[in-house]
Order: sequence, then structure tokens, then C-alpha cells
Amino acid sequence: MTRLVEIHRADDRFRTASEWLDSRHSFSFGPHYDPANVGFGFLLAHNDETVAPGTGFGTHPHQDLEIVTWVLRGALAHRDSQGNSGSVHPGLAQRMSAGTGIQHSEWNDGDEPVHYVQMWVRPDRFDLPPSYEQAELDLTTGELIPVASGLAKHAADSAIHLNQPAAGLSVARLAPGQSIELPAAPYLHVFVTSGTANLESAGDLGTADAVRLTGSDGERITAGPTAAEILLWEMRD
Repeated sequence: MTRLVEIHRADDRFRTASEWLDSRHSFSFGPHYDPANVGFGFLLAHNDETVAPGTGFGTHPHQDLEIVTWVLRGALAHRDSQGNSGSVHPGLAQRMSAGTGIQHSEWNDGDEPVHYVQMWVRPDRFDLPPSYEQAELDLTTGELIPVASGLAKHAADSAIHLNQPAAGLSVARLAPGQSIELPAAPYLHVFVTSGTANLESAGDLGTADAVRLTGSDGERITAGPTAAEILLWEMRD
């Protein structure tokens, strides 16, 4: 596989803005369409969203998607047609498998904006039964922590199971100047949720910058002068 490095800066993403929503899309989404940017590996959507207090997405349907939500600030209230409900906050990972069809709402019941990243992954099979899972994570280790994964190597330690055996999401919270080695994989999607970092093949990255690596043989990422949080999608063929 040819090794490729694509850097995507925060301000270059598609943007949906309204009085209550500021959403930045890493891939084609809704009215924003670019035939050369419809996804990466099994990752179909990667939306960086801020929702104003007392607002949100009313009940709406999904089908045949693995939807992972990672909250950066505030809390997001979830309710769905399977009877699941709860509050998603920083350090808690959520996965909803839409399967044959599910309806849900995402609402900000708090008094401050909620900021989160929502990611959609293509499942390995269609028409699965809808399901929901969430789990708290210990992010104090400074290592890559499997968040939601179907990869065999994460079978014993992923917080949440993903119905896609060729994809997995991990997160790392790095102290200033701390570095970790990324796995070798056919596809890696690196996203800096906070702080700054330096990736060997891409150089300096700011908050909300992303890098897509194809044919990566492993490299190091290092936090800048402040702490950094990194979301990493590892995907196989």
C-alpha cells in the first residue's frame, strides 16, 4: 500500500452554523458534498459539534450505522426508541448501533454549550438489531486507551464493542511534551481534540486539526507545551 499523509486543518472543514449549532464536518455531510471527500476507511462522518444550552437535535432516525459520541465539554442528553436514556459527559464513551432502524434525540439540558465529536462507522453487516452501550474510561495513564473497537487486539480491553472488526477508536491524554507511538495500520485518522501536538510525518498540529495516514508503519506523536488529547481511528482492510 502506498504511504500517504493528508493534513486537514480545522478551519478548512465544511461548516454548518445556526443560532444554536456550530458543526464542522471532516467529510461530506448533509448539504456539503465533495466527491473526493466522502469518508476515510470505514469512517463515514466525523462531526465536531457545539450545541447551545436548551437546544439540540430532536428525535430523528438512523439505520445501519455504528455511531460513537465523545463529549469534550458539557453533557449531552440521549434518548432513543429502544428505551435507552442518559447523559454523555467527558470521559464517558457512547456507542449506538442503528441496525435495522432506531430513532433518537440529542439535547443540551445544561446551562453551558456542549461540545462533542460524533463519528459514524460502516458496520460489517446490515440489518443488525439496534443496540446501545456506554462506559466510563480511565484516561490518566497517558497511553492510547481503546474506546470503541471491533479489532481483535482490543477484544479484552476496549470499553465498548463496535460492530466492525476492521475498525477501532482509541484516545490518549498526553502531558506537555509527552509522546506515544501510533500503531502501524493501513488507515489511521488522527484528530487533536485539545491542545497542540507534533506528528512525525505531518509536523505541528493545532486543536481540531486532523491527519489521514494511509499505509502507516508506525510513528510518534508528541504533545506541545500544553496537555493534548488525541482521538485515533485505526482501520484495517
